[in-house]
Amino acid sequence: MSPKSLKIVLPIAVLFAGIAGAVLLASSRKAPPRVERTAPGPLVEILAASPTDVPIVVEGHGEVVAKVSVELVPQVAGRVVEVSPSMVAGGFFKANHSLFVIEPRDYELGVDRSQAAVARAEVQLERELAEADVARQEWDELHPGEEPSSGLVVREPQVRQAKAELEAAKADLAVARLNLERTRVSVPFDGVVVSETVDLGQFVTTGRALATVYGTDTVEVRVPLERGELEWFDIPNGSGRTGPRVEVSAGVAGVRHTWEGRVVRMEAQLDAASRMAHVVVEVQRPFAASGGRPALMPNAFVDVRIFGSTLDDVVPLPRHALREGENVWVFEDGSLRILDVDVARADRERVYVSAGLEEGDEVVVSALDAVTDGMKVRAAVGDRSDSTTGGGE
Repeated sequence: MSPKSLKIVLPIAVLFAGIAGAVLLASSRKAPPRVERTAPGPLVEILAASPTDVPIVVEGHGEVVAKVSVELVPQVAGRVVEVSPSMVAGGFFKANHSLFVIEPRDYELGVDRSQAAVARAEVQLERELAEADVARQEWDELHPGEEPSSGLVVREPQVRQAKAELEAAKADLAVARLNLERTRVSVPFDGVVVSETVDLGQFVTTGRALATVYGTDTVEVRVPLERGELEWFDIPNGSGRTGPRVEVSAGVAGVRHTWEGRVVRMEAQLDAASRMAHVVVEVQRPFAASGGRPALMPNAFVDVRIFGSTLDDVVPLPRHALREGENVWVFEDGSLRILDVDVARADRERVYVSAGLEEGDEVVVSALDAVTDGMKVRAAVGDRSDSTTGGGE
């Protein structure tokens, strides 16, 4: 074979030899054995159910209002001759402290005139009684053993008239003294001035409001609540019982302060717009200084926590552990079971299961997209912790 032919045939022979070797190797290789693998279930977090007694706390928000708020309206007219230093917006005063005084001279003279009228009426009565005695003696001398044919004979009508005039004079004196007392304007409670329009030398008339004050001994908080929340605590409503304890709190300058209060009553009608019931909480001594705490002033918005009754033997769970249709998922021997439960109460963070769970049941708290009863799941290591406990906050 010529060198030129050899150059053509040799590569072709090598190519065919390689193909034959590859075919031989492929036909001699055995396929690996097939192994069936079970797909692992999703990893879930679980909590151990642990029944316990849970004190219920009903939360709400409300507005502070003054329990006692009055307008100062003078009952007598005159010129203002004295104004208390407390008679300014924000000024505090004690009960029965004179806030301003109306010139009393005219009313002192009125008392004097009334006293003189009483003295005249007393003299008139004495005169009539004496004349009546004389008339009786004359009748007995002229008609021994006989009763007068008319009271006029012994001046009985004149005596009754004199007595009535004396009583009227005494009543006029009482009114004059009362008007004199009213020249000093005060209120029967400790309070603070909200607003005032009184100046020294000002002439005031009856019926015109000169100031607004409210009492500082007690304030109230109106708390709107859903009617279903009312079953968790007792409302006194004038029964003489002490209402449940309440914690009132508000943030001031970045610091949260608290005051103690009590539920005292519920208002007599529902709110026309929201259909909610208004519970009234009373806070004593709202202006008392304590550890830098500010005053609890009317018109402030506050948070309210009402400490109510206790749920016995319930299982507290995170709110998201309750699934649609009031059921929960339970981890059992590597499978997920769907259980129907009874929920005694639910708040913003938790649900309280009263029936359907036993102690030690492992409740799944993870979110899963598709769930079937009996599906395989895996419990995350270290997640078999006790369920969240605590109040119904």
